[in-house]
Amino acid sequence: MTLVAALPMYDWPELRGETDQRWADMRDDFRRRGIDAPQSLARRNADLPPVPGGIRDAFGAVIAADPASLPAGEFDLRTLWLHPDLLVSETCWGPMTLFLEPHVTVIGQSRYDGITGGQGEFYSSVIVARKADGGSPVQAPADGAAVLPLADLRGRRLAFNETRSLSGYLALQADLGALGEGLSLFSETVETGSHRASVLAVADGSADVAAIDCKSWALAQRFDAAAGELQVIGWTARRKGLPLVQARRLDLSAG
Repeated sequence: MTLVAALPMYDWPELRGETDQRWADMRDDFRRRGIDAPQSLARRNADLPPVPGGIRDAFGAVIAADPASLPAGEFDLRTLWLHPDLLVSETCWGPMTLFLEPHVTVIGQSRYDGITGGQGEFYSSVIVARKADGGSPVQAPADGAAVLPLADLRGRRLAFNETRSLSGYLALQADLGALGEGLSLFSETVETGSHRASVLAVADGSADVAAIDCKSWALAQRFDAAAGELQVIGWTARRKGLPLVQARRLDLSAG
């Protein structure tokens, strides 16, 4: 059995060295415990062991594709997260709630200390807009409560990474719902595929606002000049951050 490890959620090209070092530390810890952790992280479908006939649940139903049937250079996260040989991966509580929880075990939790909007295992999302559109920047609330500037959101175009994302979509939807509002508040929603792409979409005028998890926002400020054109106009409520998961049916009792 070839075990699978991936840390895809903040694996920006500029951070590959840091991500690889993080994995090296994790890998050595697994190996000290007698677990044959893979040398390198999976970053594309071609890195995942084939599962002929597709990935199946405990009842035999196909729940994800055979990685060998997918484009080799792409990375299908659903297939990664449901792979029967998954030793460890970051995921998001959105997919966990929507489909993943019956198939994986949470074995760890990401931490957000030292990041504005984060505290321990909890994180929030910034709501960003262009500085040129006016308004004043909003600081992260100390109590982690949502701060939603409804007047500045109504009728605007929302960029989001994907509908199953807690930080980019579901958290904002829930916090709006608590105020008796919904995503219909926006004139349009634009799916971008990633937080980084959402930052660029707002900066270039393809959208007006976006919810970006606080760590991705910190990375955007570090690596993307476009982030300098934006400001934080609100916050989603603080929620539990990214869990580390392992295939529930993976038996490592023999090391």
